[in-house]
Amino acid sequence: MSMDRIQHWVSTLRTEWPFKLRMRLWPLVIGVLFLCCMATGLAVVATTHMTRVQFAQLQQLEQEKNQLQTEWGQLLLEEGAWSTPARIEQIATERLDMRIPDVNDVEVIRP
Repeated sequence: MSMDRIQHWVSTLRTEWPFKLRMRLWPLVIGVLFLCCMATGLAVVATTHMTRVQFAQLQQLEQEKNQLQTEWGQLLLEEGAWSTPARIEQIATERLDMRIPDVNDVEVIRP
């Protein structure tokens, strides 16, 4: 190929490019594409970080929820134990010196 032919080919390439881009616009196009790639990469990293932070918070909240549910179950059991007749009788005997009367201590009063 002769030099004239190469120069003719380069000039036709510059003028007949499908996007009608000149050679001096290529650095701008490449720069814009590079910046878009960098922005996309940073967005992916930021989104991944935020997802991990939120997942850690979710796990912590679920752990607290499980702990509170366990405490709630224990409180329900204690409430049931406090209101049983045996517990009331025990407290009456220990603190108030009350007791169930013996058969000999019972008097039946008739009208």
